[in-house]
Amino acid sequence: MWRMNRRRAVVAASQLFRERGVNGISVADLMKSIGLTTGGFYKQFPSKEALVAEAAQAAFGDLDTLLAGFDTAQGDHDTARGALIDFYLSAEHRDQPGTGCPTAGFAGDTAREPTAGDVRETYASGVEKFAAWMSTDADDGLPMVATLVGAILLARATAGTELSERILESTHKALTAPDRLAPES
Repeated sequence: MWRMNRRRAVVAASQLFRERGVNGISVADLMKSIGLTTGGFYKQFPSKEALVAEAAQAAFGDLDTLLAGFDTAQGDHDTARGALIDFYLSAEHRDQPGTGCPTAGFAGDTAREPTAGDVRETYASGVEKFAAWMSTDADDGLPMVATLVGAILLARATAGTELSERILESTHKALTAPDRLAPES
């Protein structure tokens, strides 16, 4: 029971922190969302910061699973990379931040919190793994990740406007141009 409640808290926190931000969800709200008391939280975690680090780690684990799934489904990595770009720059991904990419979901909170410590290390490691997956012979994947994350953050910030759609479409077009994704000879 103890491990199950801890896992439920981590999964819920991972989603809620990406959706509302770390400061947008209280411990009481988190525990209420999974049907437990605030006292139960402190039996599981020494602090909210400890939960944030674990939630970020779980979210990046989910991203690793998603990326592996793209490789499996597509058969080759170049095609998988293109399919990930299609998904990443979609209205579906924009409109579901709670289950979306942790690179975008935890960016603001990680940048704002000077004492992020374990969270910052988890975040940096996750970004590096995502960039390595997005890498090509031409670059280390960081420009692609930065472009994807920036685009989805802007699209979410302007959701419900025509600009949001244009951000997704124009970024997709720029990133999937034939010369951008073609392997170098």
